[in-house]
Amino acid sequence: MNEQVLAIGQLPKLPDAGDPIDSLASPLPYSSRWSRCVSVLCAGVLLASLAGILWLSLTVPKLQRFEEPDRALDLMVSRMMEAQDGLRRAPVWQQWVAEWTMDSPDEASRQAIRWYRELIAITNDPSAKLRLAILLGESNQEVEAIAEAQGWHDRGTSADLFRELIVVAYGTAPLSLAQETTLQATLAETLPNEWFYSHLAERLAQRAGDRARVTAVAAQRQLKEERSQRWIRPLIIGELACLVLGSVMLLGMLRLTGRQLDVFRLHSPGVPPPWSGGTAAAVILRGGALGAFMTIAFLSIPALNHGSLRALAIPLANLPLLVIAYVHLLKPAGLDFRQGFGLRINRKDLGRLVCVIFAVVAAALWGEWVLGQAADFLKLENHWTEWFDQDLVWAAPPMLATSLLEYVILAPIFEELAFRGLLFAMFRRRFTFLPAAVLSATIFALAHGYSLLGFISVLWSGFLWAWIYDRTGSLIPGMVAHAVNNLLVCLTVMALLR
Repeated sequence: MNEQVLAIGQLPKLPDAGDPIDSLASPLPYSSRWSRCVSVLCAGVLLASLAGILWLSLTVPKLQRFEEPDRALDLMVSRMMEAQDGLRRAPVWQQWVAEWTMDSPDEASRQAIRWYRELIAITNDPSAKLRLAILLGESNQEVEAIAEAQGWHDRGTSADLFRELIVVAYGTAPLSLAQETTLQATLAETLPNEWFYSHLAERLAQRAGDRARVTAVAAQRQLKEERSQRWIRPLIIGELACLVLGSVMLLGMLRLTGRQLDVFRLHSPGVPPPWSGGTAAAVILRGGALGAFMTIAFLSIPALNHGSLRALAIPLANLPLLVIAYVHLLKPAGLDFRQGFGLRINRKDLGRLVCVIFAVVAAALWGEWVLGQAADFLKLENHWTEWFDQDLVWAAPPMLATSLLEYVILAPIFEELAFRGLLFAMFRRRFTFLPAAVLSATIFALAHGYSLLGFISVLWSGFLWAWIYDRTGSLIPGMVAHAVNNLLVCLTVMALLR
């Protein structure tokens, strides 16, 4: 056999863009002056797209992203407060976990009050004012609740009725059973049978000494609280199982790695990739610019942005990038997608792959916990609109299935191919791991358009998935961990709000 034939898994290293021209067997693609001009133009398109995302996230009021922000906030606060109330009857272990991972009841009330003040400042909605007063009263701020109601200057029947409900419920004047019956009927017509209704109804019944109604309302509240816990508890158990198993596997694998045994490696060549960094940059710029135009087209055509056709947006937006990458990066290196990005794992490595996936999921959960503790210490919080997804909460089953397909399958696959398989790998040609991972994760986080805490959360995830790609040489662990992360978020939103 010819001695120049490469061993299985070995690939020739292509010269980088910085190598002398006379060392190249043939000129690199996109190396002409015209091609460089096109690259600069594409870079401008991508920068403009990124700037547009940041501008919208910083300047457009978050509540304008919803057609019915009052309905969304009502549902979210009601379910959040029901979950907090339900913890009082939850098992001790769940209360202990909640103390470490969730806001306290007092902090949850303060957040809800801030959110309703923001909503009122924009909409001046009378029902939002009523809910704000109930939140104040139920957080032991009865005087503030009454002052809030007395300050309502809206003319009309609704303002007078709402004011009477609050003043009677949280005031000190005596209340007869006949008056209570009339107010209960008014309340039933005013609020849906959720947290706000049940707490105000119970207050009125207590003020009138109506023990039967107090018992009935308390029983209804308990049923709602148990309903929320029935869906939340399995998620907590699942996350704890992933955290414990993954932490054990992560520590074990790190110890073995310290003995000069690379238990993480699943595929070669991995990163740095066997193609030119300069060519990769040109490919990413061209494919990214075309993808930006495809995304704008989908957003601009209502017929494409609804129904099952919406699921095509992510694949089609990434298709130009992947086609150009195959033609100019993978094929010249003698690779296909499975070989170039480690998408084929040997059967003997499947057990190690499972361990790696659990380990990286656990690392992500630990990172989120540390971020939550730091946010509490620094008094930072995510705006509620950043994790309230209207399709997950209100959409019909077909649209819900489309959303889950996007979040749990399509986004992890295509984002890992683009941001880790190509962008991180391109930076890895020029830099060591740390700057390459930080640069690619920063661009990944900026592209999501979140506020500070959301940005840091996505930055950590992008960094972690770059790290696991660097260590394993395969995008599969990052794709699966990305999918698990998105799935946990989707299930949490659905369990709490749907």
